[in-house]
Amino acid sequence: MKEITKAEMDVVLALVKSPEVIYNANSLSKVIGITPMGTLKILKRLEQESIVKSKKIGKAITYKVNVEDPYAHQYVSLILAREAHYANPQIKRWIHEIKRIKGAEVIVLFGSVLEKSNPNDIDVLLVTDQKRFPKLHQEIEELRVMNIKKIHPMYQTYGDIIKNIKKRDKPLLNAIKGIVVLGQEKFMEIYNESRKE
Repeated sequence: MKEITKAEMDVVLALVKSPEVIYNANSLSKVIGITPMGTLKILKRLEQESIVKSKKIGKAITYKVNVEDPYAHQYVSLILAREAHYANPQIKRWIHEIKRIKGAEVIVLFGSVLEKSNPNDIDVLLVTDQKRFPKLHQEIEELRVMNIKKIHPMYQTYGDIIKNIKKRDKPLLNAIKGIVVLGQEKFMEIYNESRKE
């Protein structure tokens, strides 16, 4: 397997964590902080590998993750897992802590814990189904008792998260930009469903 560069990771993460945005090379370059030409080179390489696909809208060529391709699905899931694996030690401490949660299909760590060395609370997006919600709620309460920092959960069902992405719910769109701690494959399914018309 060829080495994945940081810029390549940044491109893929920006695309998958912002399903509400239609990116072209120029707009994406502003988000990831490299030149439009450098961004376009990465996008073209990813398109050759079927990881992203392009679509012409007016004069602009836009890009999104090619979730129909099984290789692309696995590749992006790996990128999401790598982001969690290579997080700084303080974030990893919380990743390790919230990985203990068993009642959620997808767990995303987001908010101030990703930016501050001493956050006030720990924001966590948890995707589960109605049946498992009581057990999940109990798990969160137990974690709250054991930790100094208050855990602030955002609960969503699979259907809710897709609906909320489509209606551009700001708190939820902010949450999915965090680090996917668990359920990278399921996160990709959510991305896929949220991009459907």
